[in-house]
Amino acid sequence: MTSLSASLVRGAVTSPFKHPGQPGATLPADRLTLPAAPAAPGPLAAYRRICGFPAPESGPLPLPYPHVLAFPLAMRLMTGRDFPLPVVGLVHTWIEIRSHRPVRPGEALEPTVYAAELTPHRRGTEVTMVTEARVGGELVWESRSGYLSRHATETTKESAERAPQLELPAVAEWRLPGDLGRRYGAVSGDRNPIHLHPLTARLFGFPRAIAHGMWTVARCLAEADKQPGELRTVRAEFRAPVLLPATVTYAADPAGNAFALRSGNGRVHLTGAVTRAL
Repeated sequence: MTSLSASLVRGAVTSPFKHPGQPGATLPADRLTLPAAPAAPGPLAAYRRICGFPAPESGPLPLPYPHVLAFPLAMRLMTGRDFPLPVVGLVHTWIEIRSHRPVRPGEALEPTVYAAELTPHRRGTEVTMVTEARVGGELVWESRSGYLSRHATETTKESAERAPQLELPAVAEWRLPGDLGRRYGAVSGDRNPIHLHPLTARLFGFPRAIAHGMWTVARCLAEADKQPGELRTVRAEFRAPVLLPATVTYAADPAGNAFALRSGNGRVHLTGAVTRAL
């Protein structure tokens, strides 16, 4: 994870020199790839534990795990000099994941990351990052993620409100400790200061450390995985940060396909939906 730490430092240094929203901005054409290798047993087991996935040695990789393996590549790309958006303040807004078939821990997985699209957003500019994972040249897993760089736009107000969501019934309540960000950061390598300590989070406008968005979606998927049928796709939207420590409620429809994570005050942090292979 040393390269990921180096990317975070590089991002902090280069961000002040980047000006999102300028016309004519382009994305780098680079495709970054890691050498094919099986998932390391120790880090995989630690990821399963902290996210709540069962730990069968021969079971397939958790649906979001290839994203974790490839995240250092995404950070290297997003902190490069030719990437147009500053990584400091970049907000992960949504993710789509598709598994084409189950991936076993012993298979040599080759992840590739590239920037696919730069689009205007009512609150700034959004980039779509793509991750693909192959085994022996076969595409077995892919994801698309949206990251928003906030800046002034011609539209100063929200152009449209989100459609009302049907309130899903509560399924489970989770108490999240104040050190969850540090524990997940140690497992994933994502040691963004907003997740680690209240003091460092305040530097970026948060009153306390916040949970990783990818932990929240993984924890929800671990719960959804208890229902019959193998998870094949997920689409999730990150709606509001979870300030740590916290007590949150996982809600889902009876089949466990549509889900949400919310606080006792009704604030929705995450919404999503999965499909399954039966």
